[in-house]
Amino acid sequence: MKDSTWAMLNQSEKALLREVEPEALAGLDEDALSALHDRVRRARTKYSKLYRRRAAEQVGKDSSRGGAHAKHARTAVKAEAFEDALARVSRALAKAAKASAAALKAERIAAARAAKGKGTKKSGGSGSKAKPGKTKQKASAAKVKRRTPVSKRAAASSRAATRRAQAARASR
Repeated sequence: MKDSTWAMLNQSEKALLREVEPEALAGLDEDALSALHDRVRRARTKYSKLYRRRAAEQVGKDSSRGGAHAKHARTAVKAEAFEDALARVSRALAKAAKASAAALKAERIAAARAAKGKGTKKSGGSGSKAKPGKTKQKASAAKVKRRTPVSKRAAASSRAATRRAQAARASR
């Protein structure tokens, strides 16, 4: 960050941006990163809204967008600084979330394998496996089709076509 940008920040804003440095981000877990992400996002939104509001008022007074931007460039620079910080925190949060998801997945797979191994040892190995027909039957029973207007129409159309064909055969 430029020294000129750093000079226009107050102490709390500087402290927030120091928390976003790569060395500081490395020591944070997913929950801490999420909290930091929220704080940085609020700061970015604050300065973005403030800039837009002030510049819009100034455009009305000056009838010039260029002049409005020049008068509120300081606020725009702060918004940009927090936008960059937010991007940095977002990337770190995404990495942490991906790592924790992978760890959780590995943990669940290990638990499932351990449970599967215990089940076969308990019963002695013979007859412990479920029959394929029963598992498919349970899965299909759990997945109940809903009758929608489209499916009702399709069923009625199919029934009518079958009955027409039967009537044609019977009349021959």
